[in-house]
Amino acid sequence: MITKIGIAAGDIWHYLDQHGEVTFTELAQGIDKPRELLLMSLGWLAREGHVILQEINAADYRIRLRKDV
Repeated sequence: MITKIGIAAGDIWHYLDQHGEVTFTELAQGIDKPRELLLMSLGWLAREGHVILQEINAADYRIRLRKDV
């Protein structure tokens, strides 16, 4: 499972690098992977300091790469 999470994290990183700041909804539509896997991968990226998450409402977040890493 850790390999799947890492691969999805790479997909997220590349997506954000190409598209800039997006919502989680946009990200989930742009990357064809299960929602739960994307959430685990985002948690990994956030813990490592690679992304910044900002809550929009109870159901969605804004996500962008941290460029100073």
